[in-house]
Amino acid sequence: MGRRKVIETYYSDINNLSDILTKLVSSYRLLIGGADELNKIALSKKNDVKGALKRADKLGDIIDELIKTLEQTSGDYQQYCELKSEIIRGRMDMKFILNEIDEELLFKE
Repeated sequence: MGRRKVIETYYSDINNLSDILTKLVSSYRLLIGGADELNKIALSKKNDVKGALKRADKLGDIIDELIKTLEQTSGDYQQYCELKSEIIRGRMDMKFILNEIDEELLFKE
């Protein structure tokens, strides 16, 4: 597998983790809301509410682990992007880039 493909796959993995995090947080919020509604029902038992909160707590632990993983992996990807930017800056003349941007802006107007 080429180096470019490795980086693209790595970036894709980070995006997948972010999507999973979004879905898990949404589920967590629903679990908490469900526990709150269950608590407001007069006929509900304390154990039912405690069970709902335990499930939400377990999911919260999974979310915490996922956040740690994302912090580590996105930090590595950020370092890659910074290194790539430094290399590009060192090899390209900024005048050409600014001219391209100006031409693009003039073309859109």
